Amino acid sequence: MLGRLKGQLRSFLVTSIVALAALTQGNSAFAEEKVLRAVLHADMRVLDPIWTTATVAGIHGALVYDTLFGNDAKGDAKPQMVDTYDVSADRLTYTFTLRDGLKFHDGTPVSSKDVIPSLKRWAARDGAGLRLFGFIDKLDVVDAKTFRMVLTKPYGMVLESLGKTSTSLPVIMREADALTDPQTQVKTAVGSGPFKFAADLWVPGSKAVYVKNPDYVSRPGNEPASFFAGSKFAGVDRIEMVWISDPQTAMSALINGEIDFYENPNIDFYPILEKAKGVKLETTGEVDSHIGFIRLNHLHPPFNTPKARQAMYHLVNQEDFLRAVVGDPKYYRICHALFTCGTPLSNDGGSHFFKDYNPKKALQLMQEAGYKGEPIVILATTDHNTITPATQVLIQAMREAGLNVDAQSMDWGSTVTRRAKKDPPDKGGWNIFITTTGGVSAANPILHTWIGAACDKGIFGWPCSEKLEAVRDSYGFAQSLDDKKRIARELQTLAMEEVVYIPFGQWNQLISYRSDRLSGVVPNTGLVVFWNIVKK
Repeated sequence: MLGRLKGQLRSFLVTSIVALAALTQGNSAFAEEKVLRAVLHADMRVLDPIWTTATVAGIHGALVYDTLFGNDAKGDAKPQMVDTYDVSADRLTYTFTLRDGLKFHDGTPVSSKDVIPSLKRWAARDGAGLRLFGFIDKLDVVDAKTFRMVLTKPYGMVLESLGKTSTSLPVIMREADALTDPQTQVKTAVGSGPFKFAADLWVPGSKAVYVKNPDYVSRPGNEPASFFAGSKFAGVDRIEMVWISDPQTAMSALINGEIDFYENPNIDFYPILEKAKGVKLETTGEVDSHIGFIRLNHLHPPFNTPKARQAMYHLVNQEDFLRAVVGDPKYYRICHALFTCGTPLSNDGGSHFFKDYNPKKALQLMQEAGYKGEPIVILATTDHNTITPATQVLIQAMREAGLNVDAQSMDWGSTVTRRAKKDPPDKGGWNIFITTTGGVSAANPILHTWIGAACDKGIFGWPCSEKLEAVRDSYGFAQSLDDKKRIARELQTLAMEEVVYIPFGQWNQLISYRSDRLSGVVPNTGLVVFWNIVKK
């Protein structure tokens, strides 16, 4: 045992030294450039920000691509790629005109022919897009810069859906890329955003590099940046997303000046970072930034019946999860709602499911639902500082209940790929994975990616309920806050009964960066953005 531990320690030290060496090697080679080096919560493995909901892919997508609209910190949609738009008096026809000078990184101009297939592909993968397209009668090209959307009903969430700031992002791709089957990843990354992806320098498991797009055309007028709205510009010549899996090493790299930005430091490190010279800790908004949850696969036994899914509620004591993930109660909140606690639509509909933590009862209900001890496959992420400890808490609770747990260890990048598979668990599929979502998007029934139940058209887990989807649709036509609250409560109650997911609480994650080097950081709850940052 002692020999194995020494070997593991040597391996850890070697990995840390190699990672830090990789950071410092670029200093002399690119001394003339303004280079921002950042460590994110996960390694960047997927280039397609529409195909996956992985946050790191969304961060990548926000750098490389642009969107038609961007929602600001208040949730209001503001034009981005769009210059002007017109809405007919009956609110059924929207006419959009693109800004002048937009072009992709390969030099080709952005046109309406790129926009339409991009939106269609996004709608095939994203709940907000799917819902929007459920009310679209026509989406046509008028000319190279103008396109028209005709609705069947006066749906009230058109612009907010196009401006969403959470995954999957409604980015505009080149027509050829946008015509890729939505179930297949786009393997290139050529957008029209403020940074170009340097594909030849990408080393999965080590580093992803982005260079300034000199042809990027920002919105005129120097509008203040707010979340995804306002003016954007590339404030540095080069961004390097360096992957350091060990949080302690990443924190040390920030304190020692070997990196400039650390997106997701462990909360245990906050006191150290607060005292570190030249380092700033910053919140990303007024709403808690993270909501953790358990996703069950509705397609295959044992969770293809509501009773088996509801049994899992009895294995969730949120305090256990939050202490493991966050630790300090100052930063977390018990929340038995599916809409972000502390926001207007938060309610207690269906929250009675959380009143009884009882592993024995969980097993009893599972057996009554037909469970006979078959292995339950959990995608056990090993390298994520919040998802990994949460997964271990769930595994322990399931084993305490007497369930047969098959915990299959893998890195987060592999989890992201595996969870998209609909195969049976014993043939490469899965039963359970754990992930997080942003507090801003989860405060809105339309933009909340994970609350839907669109069957095979939905995302990983594939809940299926026509009634739930109909209630969710109705939110887009609500005329008052009281109507919105009533619909949100009804929707949450149905979603709890269907078990679209099981929340284990919410928390606020701070970002950290070298304030003695960086200015202009734009706080954005959910996805970190790197535009407008200037390095001194």
